[in-house]
Amino acid sequence: MPLDPFIQIRRELHQIPEIGLKETATQAYLLNTIRKLGITEPQIKRWRTGILVKLPGTSPEKIVAWRTDIDGLPVEEETGAAFHSLHPGQMHACGHDFHMAIALGLLRYFTLHPPKDDLLFLFQPAEENEAGGMLFYQDHGFGEELPDEIYALHVNPELPAGVISTHIGTMCAGTCEVKIRFTGREGHAAYPHLANDMIVAASAFIQQVQTIVSRNVDPLKSAVVTFGSLHAGKTNNVISGTAELFGTIRTLDDQTNQLTQKRVQEIARGVAESFACEVEIDLKQQGYLPVTNDPATTQAFLTFLQAHPEIPFQDVPPTMTGEDFGYLLHQIPGTFFWLGVDSPYPLHSAHFAPKEAAIPQALRVFSQFLTTRAN
Repeated sequence: MPLDPFIQIRRELHQIPEIGLKETATQAYLLNTIRKLGITEPQIKRWRTGILVKLPGTSPEKIVAWRTDIDGLPVEEETGAAFHSLHPGQMHACGHDFHMAIALGLLRYFTLHPPKDDLLFLFQPAEENEAGGMLFYQDHGFGEELPDEIYALHVNPELPAGVISTHIGTMCAGTCEVKIRFTGREGHAAYPHLANDMIVAASAFIQQVQTIVSRNVDPLKSAVVTFGSLHAGKTNNVISGTAELFGTIRTLDDQTNQLTQKRVQEIARGVAESFACEVEIDLKQQGYLPVTNDPATTQAFLTFLQAHPEIPFQDVPPTMTGEDFGYLLHQIPGTFFWLGVDSPYPLHSAHFAPKEAAIPQALRVFSQFLTTRAN
Protein backbone atom coordinates (compact mmCIF):
# COMPACT_ATOMS: atom_id res chain seq x y z
CA MET A 1 0.00 0.00 0.00
CA PRO A 2 1.46 3.40 -0.96
CA LEU A 3 2.33 5.74 1.89
CA ASP A 4 -0.08 8.61 2.58
CA PRO A 5 1.49 11.63 0.80
CA PHE A 6 1.39 13.79 3.92
CA ILE A 7 2.95 11.10 6.04
CA GLN A 8 5.71 11.01 3.43
CA ILE A 9 6.00 14.81 3.69
CA ARG A 10 6.25 14.49 7.46
CA ARG A 11 9.12 12.03 7.11
CA GLU A 12 10.99 14.27 4.68
CA LEU A 13 10.57 17.26 6.99
CA HIS A 14 11.66 15.11 9.92
CA GLN A 15 15.04 14.68 8.24
CA ILE A 16 15.81 18.41 8.04
CA PRO A 17 15.12 19.92 11.50
CA GLU A 18 16.55 23.39 12.12
CA ILE A 19 16.79 25.73 15.09
CA GLY A 20 14.53 28.80 15.21
CA LEU A 21 15.24 31.60 12.70
CA LYS A 22 17.68 29.29 10.89
CA GLU A 23 15.05 27.17 9.12
CA THR A 24 16.34 27.87 5.61
CA ALA A 25 16.12 24.29 4.29
CA THR A 26 12.69 23.94 5.88
CA GLN A 27 11.49 27.16 4.26
CA ALA A 28 12.79 26.02 0.86
CA TYR A 29 11.02 22.65 1.23
CA LEU A 30 7.75 24.33 2.22
CA LEU A 31 7.93 26.85 -0.62
CA ASN A 32 8.55 24.08 -3.14
CA THR A 33 5.61 22.05 -1.84
CA ILE A 34 3.29 25.08 -1.73
CA ARG A 35 4.12 25.97 -5.34
CA LYS A 36 3.41 22.39 -6.42
CA LEU A 37 -0.14 22.97 -5.15
CA GLY A 38 -0.52 25.67 -7.82
CA ILE A 39 -0.36 28.59 -5.41
CA THR A 40 1.15 31.59 -7.19
CA GLU A 41 3.77 33.96 -5.80
CA PRO A 42 1.44 36.92 -5.06
CA GLN A 43 -0.32 34.67 -2.55
CA ILE A 44 2.97 33.82 -0.83
CA LYS A 45 4.69 36.19 1.57
CA ARG A 46 8.01 35.44 3.26
CA TRP A 47 8.88 36.67 6.73
CA ARG A 48 12.41 35.81 7.84
CA THR A 49 12.46 31.99 7.60
CA GLY A 50 8.66 31.78 7.80
CA ILE A 51 5.92 31.88 5.19
CA LEU A 52 2.42 33.37 5.06
CA VAL A 53 0.08 31.95 2.41
CA LYS A 54 -3.24 33.56 1.51
CA LEU A 55 -6.07 31.67 -0.16
CA PRO A 56 -8.63 34.25 -1.34
CA GLY A 57 -12.24 33.32 -0.65
CA THR A 58 -14.97 33.30 -3.26
CA SER A 59 -16.95 36.01 -1.44
CA PRO A 60 -14.97 36.98 1.64
CA GLU A 61 -16.44 38.62 4.72
CA LYS A 62 -13.70 37.64 7.19
CA ILE A 63 -10.22 36.11 7.47
CA VAL A 64 -9.64 32.74 9.10
CA ALA A 65 -6.03 31.80 9.95
CA TRP A 66 -4.22 28.55 10.69
CA ARG A 67 -0.77 28.71 12.31
CA THR A 68 1.89 26.00 12.36
CA ASP A 69 5.36 26.14 13.90
CA ILE A 70 8.30 24.90 11.83
CA ASP A 71 11.45 24.79 13.99
CA GLY A 72 13.24 21.85 15.58
CA LEU A 73 15.20 21.38 18.80
CA PRO A 74 18.92 21.02 19.64
CA VAL A 75 18.47 17.31 20.44
CA GLU A 76 20.51 14.40 19.06
CA GLU A 77 17.94 11.94 17.69
CA GLU A 78 17.95 8.40 19.11
CA THR A 79 14.78 6.94 17.58
CA GLY A 80 16.51 4.61 15.12
CA ALA A 81 13.94 5.57 12.46
CA ALA A 82 14.85 4.95 8.83
CA PHE A 83 14.00 8.61 8.17
CA HIS A 84 16.02 9.95 11.13
CA SER A 85 17.38 13.50 11.25
CA LEU A 86 20.18 14.25 8.81
CA HIS A 87 21.22 17.30 10.83
CA PRO A 88 23.55 16.28 13.70
CA GLY A 89 22.43 17.55 17.08
CA GLN A 90 19.01 18.65 15.79
CA MET A 91 15.66 16.86 15.82
CA HIS A 92 11.94 17.42 15.41
CA ALA A 93 11.45 16.23 18.98
CA CYS A 94 8.37 18.40 19.52
CA GLY A 95 6.32 17.24 16.55
CA HIS A 96 6.57 20.35 14.39
CA ASP A 97 7.14 18.05 11.39
CA PHE A 98 3.61 16.72 12.08
CA HIS A 99 2.27 20.26 12.34
CA MET A 100 3.75 21.27 8.98
CA ALA A 101 2.51 18.16 7.19
CA ILE A 102 -1.01 18.77 8.50
CA ALA A 103 -0.93 22.45 7.51
CA LEU A 104 0.20 21.51 4.01
CA GLY A 105 -2.59 18.96 3.82
CA LEU A 106 -5.16 21.56 4.83
CA LEU A 107 -3.70 23.98 2.30
CA ARG A 108 -4.06 21.36 -0.44
CA TYR A 109 -7.66 20.64 0.58
CA PHE A 110 -8.67 24.28 0.36
CA THR A 111 -6.98 24.83 -2.99
CA LEU A 112 -9.34 22.13 -4.27
CA HIS A 113 -12.34 23.33 -2.24
CA PRO A 114 -12.18 27.14 -2.09
CA PRO A 115 -14.22 28.53 0.81
CA LYS A 116 -16.26 31.71 0.90
CA ASP A 117 -13.95 33.54 3.30
CA ASP A 118 -10.23 34.24 3.04
CA LEU A 119 -7.84 31.71 4.59
CA LEU A 120 -4.34 32.44 5.87
CA PHE A 121 -1.73 29.76 6.60
CA LEU A 122 1.16 30.92 8.76
CA PHE A 123 4.27 28.71 8.80
CA GLN A 124 5.93 30.34 11.80
CA PRO A 125 9.60 29.98 12.77
CA ALA A 126 11.22 30.04 16.20
CA GLU A 127 8.46 28.76 18.46
CA GLU A 128 10.96 26.97 20.65
CA ASN A 129 13.57 29.63 21.28
CA GLU A 130 12.69 33.18 20.23
CA ALA A 131 8.89 33.54 20.50
CA GLY A 132 8.49 33.72 16.73
CA GLY A 133 4.76 34.37 17.03
CA MET A 134 5.40 37.58 18.95
CA LEU A 135 8.19 38.66 16.56
CA PHE A 136 5.94 38.03 13.55
CA TYR A 137 3.05 39.97 15.03
CA GLN A 138 5.17 42.89 16.21
CA ASP A 139 6.76 43.05 12.76
CA HIS A 140 3.25 43.50 11.26
CA GLY A 141 3.62 40.17 9.48
CA PHE A 142 -0.11 39.87 8.83
CA GLY A 143 -0.09 43.20 6.98
CA GLU A 144 -2.92 45.70 7.11
CA GLU A 145 -5.68 43.20 7.94
CA LEU A 146 -5.48 40.96 11.00
CA PRO A 147 -7.26 37.61 10.91
CA ASP A 148 -10.67 37.59 12.54
CA GLU A 149 -9.89 34.24 14.16
CA ILE A 150 -6.87 31.94 14.37
CA TYR A 151 -6.30 28.24 15.11
CA ALA A 152 -3.36 25.94 15.83
CA LEU A 153 -2.72 22.42 17.05
CA HIS A 154 0.07 20.62 18.87
CA VAL A 155 0.76 16.92 19.13
CA ASN A 156 0.22 15.32 22.53
CA PRO A 157 2.05 12.05 23.29
CA GLU A 158 -0.22 11.25 26.24
CA LEU A 159 -3.41 11.00 24.16
CA PRO A 160 -4.34 8.10 21.86
CA ALA A 161 -3.46 8.67 18.21
CA GLY A 162 -6.03 10.85 16.47
CA VAL A 163 -7.86 12.00 19.60
CA ILE A 164 -8.60 15.74 19.65
CA SER A 165 -8.66 17.80 22.83
CA THR A 166 -9.47 21.40 23.68
CA HIS A 167 -11.57 23.45 26.07
CA ILE A 168 -12.62 27.02 26.77
CA GLY A 169 -10.04 28.88 28.84
CA THR A 170 -6.37 28.21 29.60
CA MET A 171 -4.64 25.29 27.87
CA CYS A 172 -0.94 25.98 28.54
CA ALA A 173 1.11 28.03 30.96
CA GLY A 174 2.83 31.34 30.44
CA THR A 175 6.59 31.02 30.88
CA CYS A 176 9.53 33.22 31.81
CA GLU A 177 13.23 32.42 31.50
CA VAL A 178 15.32 33.36 34.54
CA LYS A 179 19.09 33.88 34.61
CA ILE A 180 20.81 34.77 37.89
CA ARG A 181 24.54 35.45 38.38
CA PHE A 182 26.05 35.89 41.83
CA THR A 183 29.56 37.40 42.02
CA GLY A 184 31.69 37.27 45.16
CA ARG A 185 35.39 36.57 45.66
CA GLU A 186 37.36 33.49 44.67
CA GLY A 187 39.80 31.99 47.15
CA HIS A 188 41.68 28.98 48.49
CA ALA A 189 39.56 26.26 50.10
CA ALA A 190 41.77 26.37 53.20
CA TYR A 191 41.03 30.09 53.79
CA PRO A 192 37.26 30.54 53.46
CA HIS A 193 37.35 33.70 55.59
CA LEU A 194 39.35 35.42 52.84
CA ALA A 195 36.89 34.52 50.08
CA ASN A 196 33.18 34.95 49.42
CA ASP A 197 31.74 31.58 48.41
CA MET A 198 29.09 31.89 45.68
CA ILE A 199 28.20 28.19 45.77
CA VAL A 200 26.88 28.76 49.26
CA ALA A 201 25.03 31.90 48.10
CA ALA A 202 23.50 30.06 45.16
CA SER A 203 22.47 27.19 47.43
CA ALA A 204 20.72 29.62 49.79
CA PHE A 205 18.91 31.19 46.84
CA ILE A 206 17.73 27.80 45.53
CA GLN A 207 16.36 26.88 48.94
CA GLN A 208 14.58 30.18 49.50
CA VAL A 209 13.10 30.50 46.03
CA GLN A 210 11.10 27.29 46.61
CA THR A 211 9.00 29.16 49.16
CA ILE A 212 7.45 31.32 46.41
CA VAL A 213 5.05 28.60 45.31
CA SER A 214 4.34 27.34 48.84
CA ARG A 215 4.01 30.71 50.58
CA ASN A 216 3.39 33.51 48.04
CA VAL A 217 1.19 32.01 45.33
CA ASP A 218 -2.53 31.52 45.94
CA PRO A 219 -2.99 27.79 46.66
CA LEU A 220 -5.90 27.72 44.20
CA LYS A 221 -3.61 28.90 41.38
CA SER A 222 -0.70 27.11 39.71
CA ALA A 223 2.96 28.07 39.50
CA VAL A 224 6.28 26.34 38.91
CA VAL A 225 9.74 27.72 39.70
CA THR A 226 12.48 25.40 38.47
CA PHE A 227 16.20 26.02 38.17
CA GLY A 228 17.58 23.30 35.94
CA SER A 229 21.11 24.65 35.54
CA LEU A 230 23.72 25.73 38.11
CA HIS A 231 27.34 26.39 37.11
CA ALA A 232 29.96 27.32 39.67
CA GLY A 233 33.51 26.43 40.54
CA LYS A 234 36.45 24.84 38.76
CA THR A 235 37.94 22.27 41.12
CA ASN A 236 37.66 20.81 44.62
CA ASN A 237 40.01 23.11 46.52
CA VAL A 238 39.11 26.53 45.09
CA ILE A 239 36.22 28.55 46.48
CA SER A 240 34.11 29.79 43.58
CA GLY A 241 33.69 33.52 43.18
CA THR A 242 30.78 33.19 40.74
CA ALA A 243 27.63 31.11 40.38
CA GLU A 244 25.25 31.19 37.42
CA LEU A 245 21.73 29.77 37.55
CA PHE A 246 19.29 29.24 34.67
CA GLY A 247 15.65 28.43 35.31
CA THR A 248 12.04 28.88 34.35
CA ILE A 249 8.81 30.30 35.79
CA ARG A 250 5.51 28.82 34.60
CA THR A 251 2.03 29.95 35.60
CA LEU A 252 -1.49 29.68 34.23
CA ASP A 253 -2.24 33.42 34.43
CA ASP A 254 -0.29 36.64 33.91
CA GLN A 255 -0.92 38.04 37.38
CA THR A 256 0.67 35.01 39.06
CA ASN A 257 3.57 35.16 36.61
CA GLN A 258 4.30 38.78 37.48
CA LEU A 259 4.06 38.03 41.20
CA THR A 260 6.47 35.11 40.86
CA GLN A 261 8.94 37.17 38.83
CA LYS A 262 8.82 39.91 41.50
CA ARG A 263 9.53 37.46 44.33
CA VAL A 264 12.42 35.80 42.43
CA GLN A 265 14.05 39.21 42.06
CA GLU A 266 13.46 40.16 45.70
CA ILE A 267 14.90 36.90 47.00
CA ALA A 268 17.94 37.15 44.70
CA ARG A 269 18.66 40.69 45.90
CA GLY A 270 18.12 39.65 49.51
CA VAL A 271 20.60 36.78 49.16
CA ALA A 272 23.11 39.12 47.54
CA GLU A 273 22.78 41.56 50.44
CA SER A 274 23.10 38.86 53.10
CA PHE A 275 26.20 37.39 51.43
CA ALA A 276 27.71 40.81 50.61
CA CYS A 277 27.99 39.95 46.93
CA GLU A 278 26.77 41.29 43.59
CA VAL A 279 23.83 39.86 41.65
CA GLU A 280 22.68 40.18 38.04
CA ILE A 281 19.09 39.22 37.21
CA ASP A 282 17.76 38.65 33.70
CA LEU A 283 14.05 37.82 33.26
CA LYS A 284 12.89 37.03 29.74
CA GLN A 285 9.20 36.34 29.26
CA GLN A 286 9.11 37.32 25.59
CA GLY A 287 5.89 36.15 23.97
CA TYR A 288 5.26 32.99 25.96
CA LEU A 289 1.97 34.11 27.46
CA PRO A 290 -0.65 31.65 28.73
CA VAL A 291 -2.46 29.86 25.90
CA THR A 292 -6.03 30.95 26.61
CA ASN A 293 -8.76 29.84 24.20
CA ASP A 294 -11.41 32.29 23.09
CA PRO A 295 -14.88 31.28 24.33
CA ALA A 296 -16.70 31.93 21.04
CA THR A 297 -14.37 30.10 18.64
CA THR A 298 -13.87 27.22 21.06
CA GLN A 299 -17.59 26.84 21.62
CA ALA A 300 -17.98 26.76 17.83
CA PHE A 301 -15.65 23.76 17.75
CA LEU A 302 -17.47 22.03 20.60
CA THR A 303 -20.73 22.58 18.71
CA PHE A 304 -19.07 21.15 15.58
CA LEU A 305 -18.17 18.03 17.60
CA GLN A 306 -21.82 17.52 18.53
CA ALA A 307 -22.60 17.24 14.83
CA HIS A 308 -19.73 14.75 14.36
CA PRO A 309 -19.92 12.18 17.17
CA GLU A 310 -17.52 9.93 15.23
CA ILE A 311 -14.62 12.29 16.07
CA PRO A 312 -12.73 10.98 19.13
CA PHE A 313 -12.56 13.77 21.71
CA GLN A 314 -11.16 13.98 25.21
CA ASP A 315 -10.88 17.01 27.47
CA VAL A 316 -7.62 17.34 29.42
CA PRO A 317 -6.61 19.72 32.22
CA PRO A 318 -4.26 22.66 31.59
CA THR A 319 -0.57 21.84 31.27
CA MET A 320 2.48 23.76 32.49
CA THR A 321 4.20 23.50 29.09
CA GLY A 322 4.65 26.79 27.22
CA GLU A 323 3.67 27.76 23.67
CA ASP A 324 4.17 31.09 21.91
CA PHE A 325 0.76 30.71 20.24
CA GLY A 326 -0.42 32.20 23.53
CA TYR A 327 0.88 35.58 22.36
CA LEU A 328 -1.19 35.44 19.17
CA LEU A 329 -4.27 34.40 21.15
CA HIS A 330 -3.84 37.54 23.26
CA GLN A 331 -4.15 39.59 20.04
CA ILE A 332 -6.60 37.53 17.94
CA PRO A 333 -9.49 35.35 19.12
CA GLY A 334 -8.90 31.69 18.42
CA THR A 335 -8.44 28.15 19.69
CA PHE A 336 -5.54 25.81 20.42
CA PHE A 337 -5.99 22.04 20.06
CA TRP A 338 -4.14 18.97 21.23
CA LEU A 339 -3.76 16.10 18.74
CA GLY A 340 -3.06 12.71 20.28
CA VAL A 341 -0.05 10.84 18.87
CA ASP A 342 0.36 8.13 21.55
CA SER A 343 4.15 8.19 21.97
CA PRO A 344 5.81 6.16 24.75
CA TYR A 345 8.33 9.01 25.04
CA PRO A 346 7.51 12.64 25.91
CA LEU A 347 7.88 15.83 23.89
CA HIS A 348 11.52 16.99 23.59
CA SER A 349 12.80 13.44 24.13
CA ALA A 350 15.54 12.10 21.84
CA HIS A 351 13.30 8.99 21.53
CA PHE A 352 10.03 10.84 20.75
CA ALA A 353 8.09 8.54 18.40
CA PRO A 354 4.59 9.87 17.52
CA LYS A 355 2.16 7.65 15.65
CA GLU A 356 1.64 8.88 12.08
CA ALA A 357 -1.97 7.65 11.91
CA ALA A 358 -2.85 10.94 13.61
CA ILE A 359 -2.02 12.92 10.45
CA PRO A 360 -4.88 11.77 8.16
CA GLN A 361 -7.25 11.94 11.13
CA ALA A 362 -6.28 15.57 11.79
CA LEU A 363 -6.75 16.42 8.12
CA ARG A 364 -10.27 14.96 8.11
CA VAL A 365 -11.31 16.79 11.28
CA PHE A 366 -9.83 20.20 10.65
CA SER A 367 -10.67 20.43 6.95
CA GLN A 368 -14.30 19.95 7.98
CA PHE A 369 -14.09 22.38 10.90
CA LEU A 370 -12.33 25.13 8.96
CA THR A 371 -14.91 24.71 6.21
CA THR A 372 -17.62 25.58 8.73
CA ARG A 373 -15.65 28.62 9.93
CA ALA A 374 -14.82 29.93 6.43
CA ASN A 375 -18.26 29.45 4.91
